[in-house]
Amino acid sequence: MPKIKTKKSATKKFKMSATGKAMRTQAGKRHLNGYKSRGRKRALRGSTSVYEGNQKMVARMLQA
Repeated sequence: MPKIKTKKSATKKFKMSATGKAMRTQAGKRHLNGYKSRGRKRALRGSTSVYEGNQKMVARMLQA
């Protein structure tokens, strides 16, 4: 059997937490940040977990 390849686009967008959940960065901080408030941008820092319905799909893409 050949090895299963990881989706390279998924490795750049997601990572697995220590508990096994897929984590993602928050949306809304890539561009057009000049008019957004400092607090709004600060609140978008860090990462959050992927929606529960997509956890299995993301884990399969990352081969976790």
